[in-house]
Formats: sequence, C-alpha cells, structure tokens
Amino acid sequence: MAELLNTIICTFDPTIPRVTACDIHDWIQQVLSITEQTVSMIQIDGIKRQVFIKLINNAYVQALLRETNGQAEYKHHNGVLSIVNIAIAGMGTKRVRITNLPPEVKEHSIRTALTPFGTVLAVIEELWPKKYIQVVPGGMCQISGRYFLC
Repeated sequence: MAELLNTIICTFDPTIPRVTACDIHDWIQQVLSITEQTVSMIQIDGIKRQVFIKLINNAYVQALLRETNGQAEYKHHNGVLSIVNIAIAGMGTKRVRITNLPPEVKEHSIRTALTPFGTVLAVIEELWPKKYIQVVPGGMCQISGRYFLC
C-alpha cells in the first residue's frame, strides 16, 4: 500500500477566483520560501482549490508547518488578502479518471488493476452529455477509492 510521505496540502479559500499555476509557483517560492531544490512534486487541484507539495524530507515539512503555524496569506492581483490553510496531506478518498477505454474493458478488470493501489469504492462509466444526440458511453470512467496515488 502506498502512502503520502512528506506532502503538505495548501487549501485556498473556495469562494475566491481560481489562482493560476504561475501565481501558485510564485506564492510557493515567495511566501512559503520553498525552493526548487526542496520540492519533489507540485500538484494542483483547481476544482478543490488545493495544492499538494511533496518535499524531499520530513524535516522541511515540519519546519514549514512550524513557521506558518498552518496558515499563510495569498495576495490577489486586486490587493485582497485571503488565508490559505496548510496541513500534512492524508490519503483519504481519491477520484481518478480513466480515458480512452475500449468497450471490452469491464468494471471487474478495472477493479483488479487498481487493487494494488487501494480499495475501489465505485466505477462509474461516463456517458456523452444530453446535448448530443447519442447519450452512450464515451470510453471514460470515473473511479473513486481509498488510498489511490495519482
């Protein structure tokens, strides 16, 4: 079973406009004082307004949490300040999307393939939206489960 190690999650206020990836990178360097040498990965979940930052070791994670006390400010281009909550990232429930699946790939095969990465809770085959004439499967599935690493 995989687990998130040395990863923090920064949660931006969901009521604010989305922050661009470029602005997030600037914020990480300027406000959090995290340098490229200490980062293994940055992943942005724009819909949830969250940024996952994997650091090279736990010492950097602990130092960042101590220095920020779990919060930092983000200054928008219009000058408005908002609070960003910072915490250690947990595994929790994840949702992944698989695209370009041939119709022959059945739910059982997907569940079997993902078993090494966690517990599959649901496999939902996506249909073409109702605005199209043929509301049929489009070769995409959304899978929710516990402990997936994307």
